[in-house]
Amino acid sequence: MPSVSTSFLALDSATGHRNPAGFHPCQGLWYTPAGATPKTAFIASHYNVDFSEHYLGPVLAERGYGFLGWNTRYRGAEGWFLLEHALIDIGRGVQWLREDAGVETIVLLGNSGGGSLMAAYQSQATDPSIEPARGLTLPQAALELRPADLYVSLQAHVGRPEVLTAWMDPSVTDEDDPLSRDPSLDMYDGANGPPFSEEFVARYRAAQVARNDRITDWAIAELDRCNAAGAFDRNFNLHRVWADLRYLDGSLDPSDRPLNRCYGGDPKFANSTPYGIGSSNTLRTWLSMWSLRESSCRGAPHLKRIRVPSLVIQSLADTGVFPSDARAIHEALAADDKHLELIAGDHYLEAPEGAREDVGDLIAAWVAERAA
Repeated sequence: MPSVSTSFLALDSATGHRNPAGFHPCQGLWYTPAGATPKTAFIASHYNVDFSEHYLGPVLAERGYGFLGWNTRYRGAEGWFLLEHALIDIGRGVQWLREDAGVETIVLLGNSGGGSLMAAYQSQATDPSIEPARGLTLPQAALELRPADLYVSLQAHVGRPEVLTAWMDPSVTDEDDPLSRDPSLDMYDGANGPPFSEEFVARYRAAQVARNDRITDWAIAELDRCNAAGAFDRNFNLHRVWADLRYLDGSLDPSDRPLNRCYGGDPKFANSTPYGIGSSNTLRTWLSMWSLRESSCRGAPHLKRIRVPSLVIQSLADTGVFPSDARAIHEALAADDKHLELIAGDHYLEAPEGAREDVGDLIAAWVAERAA
């Protein structure tokens, strides 16, 4: 295999500046084929996961492409996320690729949770539409983003509010008590299944949406209360977010996934732990990222503004993203040139052996046909 060079990149953005301790808001690793200056490059970011050492960085660099694993100011800081500033930070990476790295064709890689984030970036750079976080002003830089040329969705959730709602436990009766429970809505109560009846599934899904909406109602009212008292915002915790019916019932959204598994391991155990998406928030972060009613991190509104050539890839043994998610993303994309690939593998492509190399080949070949 060709050798790969990596270099560390740290930058300010229009609304984020170097911390007195020394670190920059935007950081990442730039992968290139050794000794080469690629004219086509990928950029990948996530809402909070560190993508600087993304597993596809060296894989795609070995195939002749540049790859910027790029972190916004919210790496490891999901609880304070605001979409407009994340998009501005991604835009700084895109600007660096264009102006400093000499890249001519930029490919947005939307992987896992980063799928809807990168879709939001392309949407905002093409047809600005997002609203600022409640009570704040949209920075001018969020209206001056540069669009990319191609879009790849890889193992991607439809949107941040959608995935949280699909996973959250609707049996919670008191948001301040992680042990509160309505047995009639508890997927881990054997009296309810699996398999789960159509009636239970419909009631369960409606209760998940209702829980999201209740938290949104509370967050809006609590933010108003805080602001009236002179407080800018406050933190709160979210409990029990590993409760998607598809973890236990393979007849729902059929795929090759193993049952009784989630990204946190055993889902019943994971559901009782404090570790999961959305576990800590400010009020504005909930409204900006997780709320079905308020968030601009929903996928469909942005996907319908993406008109550049687009590739959607989804592995069939994924325990947290399902075939229906990939099909929904593919259907929502506005691009005339769009393609859906369902492949073997788990979420991180650790299995089967060679899955990452195969996906690297698939993406590289697709891009080669479309790059300038």
